[in-house]
Amino acid sequence: MEADVARLARAYVSHPLMELYIEIKRLRDGAFELLRGRQHPRQTADLYVAASRLCGLSAHVCLDLGGYDSAATHARTARACAEAAGHEGMLAWVRAVESLIAYWTGRYEQAARLAQAGRHHRAPGSIGARLASLEARALAIAGDRVGAVAALADAERSREAMPGHDEVPGIFAFPAAKQFAYAGTSHLAVGGREHVQQAIVSADSAIRLYRSAEDDDQSVGDLLAAHVDLARGHLLLGDLDGTEAMLGFVLASPPDRMSASIVRRLTALGRELGGPQYGGAAQAAHLRERLQHTAVLAASPAAHPPELPT
Repeated sequence: MEADVARLARAYVSHPLMELYIEIKRLRDGAFELLRGRQHPRQTADLYVAASRLCGLSAHVCLDLGGYDSAATHARTARACAEAAGHEGMLAWVRAVESLIAYWTGRYEQAARLAQAGRHHRAPGSIGARLASLEARALAIAGDRVGAVAALADAERSREAMPGHDEVPGIFAFPAAKQFAYAGTSHLAVGGREHVQQAIVSADSAIRLYRSAEDDDQSVGDLLAAHVDLARGHLLLGDLDGTEAMLGFVLASPPDRMSASIVRRLTALGRELGGPQYGGAAQAAHLRERLQHTAVLAASPAAHPPELPT
């Protein structure tokens, strides 16, 4: 079971959800069925950890599909299992998922508080950098520029002083490439020419690192997000040609690989392109139309599994 969890966790970042969510549900149900039996105490603890991770994967499926209430339900179960096992790493990781849910439902200050709460857990690996990065992004969107910049510095320090390695790869790890992707979004939200330029550097670093990773470790969602951030960075600097070039990868990607968060990013960028500062420029109008078309296709029922995992 642990081997299956690790395989699914790694595959999650680079494979379509349709290939994974049924097996995640089957394994999760199997873990709870085993917990109804008789095991040695250590086996019971290990099963609770596996169940926690599988519920965490289920939460992420729902999160990526925009089912935030279902994601929160799975996250609560994941936290209960982690508490039963006394697993600090999973307790911290679940806080990160809860922070993500709060962020994508517009509760930015709560998202920052949940990330801060997760940092109280002493856990090995990259979770400290993940939580600080989540805090930075939420604070930036909430308008706390000073707090966001401080949290970004905390994320860098956590990366440099990372204690040990991540127990499980993929969705449970936080590679440097993902940290750069989050930093890019945070710098864009902080605003100002200097931060926009830093956002472009960060997003470009994320893409470069993911491109040099093995295929299974190339996070499709983060590559899409980083390209959208690059496009928005160029847009904020008044470079429409750069914006169009950076969107090429996104617009050429299959709609079924786009999560709910990517759809929201594309929609928001489309609104920006319709702003008065572009004066109805033909290039801006054409890009906006293409973004809207892609967002509609990605949000259609045909692009996603027929139902959320329960």
